[in-house]
Amino acid sequence: MSRTLQVGDREKTADRLLRSTARNSYDPDVDLDWDAPLEEGKPYIPFHRSSLYGTAMWDRLSEDQRIELTKHEFASIASNGLWFEVLLMQMLLKEFYDSDPRTQHAQYALTEVADECRHSTMFAKAVNKVGAPAYGPLPLLRNGGRILPTTLKGPSAYASILVAEEVLDRFQRDQMNDEDVQPLVRMVNRIHVLEEARHVTFAREEVVRRMAECGAAERAYHQYWTALVSYAICFSLINPHVYKAVGLRPRDAHRAAWSNPHFQNTLHWGGEKIMAFLDEVGLVGRPGMRWWKKAFLIR
Repeated sequence: MSRTLQVGDREKTADRLLRSTARNSYDPDVDLDWDAPLEEGKPYIPFHRSSLYGTAMWDRLSEDQRIELTKHEFASIASNGLWFEVLLMQMLLKEFYDSDPRTQHAQYALTEVADECRHSTMFAKAVNKVGAPAYGPLPLLRNGGRILPTTLKGPSAYASILVAEEVLDRFQRDQMNDEDVQPLVRMVNRIHVLEEARHVTFAREEVVRRMAECGAAERAYHQYWTALVSYAICFSLINPHVYKAVGLRPRDAHRAAWSNPHFQNTLHWGGEKIMAFLDEVGLVGRPGMRWWKKAFLIR
């Protein structure tokens, strides 16, 4: 059973986040050395976070093939991160449309959109720099994303944002602190992690406020949609086409990845913090349990 979480005044929180943005923001165009060469022999994500790590397919790959696979997995995660950011911006702008622009809360929503524009550009430049395709989501998910900003509302909209941001945050913190990972990738992740911390605070408080206003039917609606979108987020992280880069059949490799206990544990690990929060505010319930389990966010 969830308990009532206390949050601060909406305007005071927004004011604090606006001040933090003014003090601590990056411009990826100038704060990253895009002309620096990539380092030979360094993976783009830690090997133990690769979707195939621990499988027979992984064992058959050479060291160079493993590095190449992590390059394409990084490109998939980054380009899907860009997709998440674009959906988030649409939801924030939709919210701003009906807000009083004089409020700090509305102004922070616009400030977050500005942050996400820079992050999207940074992810796009990073994928281009490593020389991999911008995989993005599969067509079914991409088309589904077109209706998402009109379908999601209230706490499930903010909760879905949180799942995307906080799962990526865990992956990126792991990568930015690993000296074996490509320096460019580490810096991209560091910038994103530092700036997303503000966005997480903003979204978490909105989830708490809005769940407090929900009746039983609304709660079930938000439980289902949060779980379904969270499954889509996890499923989209590694586009099956990445496996072609190392000569593997996408369908077979994708099946091996999703039945791989190491990858399942990675997804579960990625969602540990956000799932504890969502459970506490009452967003984890029977209506969405099938999707939570399919995403390995709940055992």
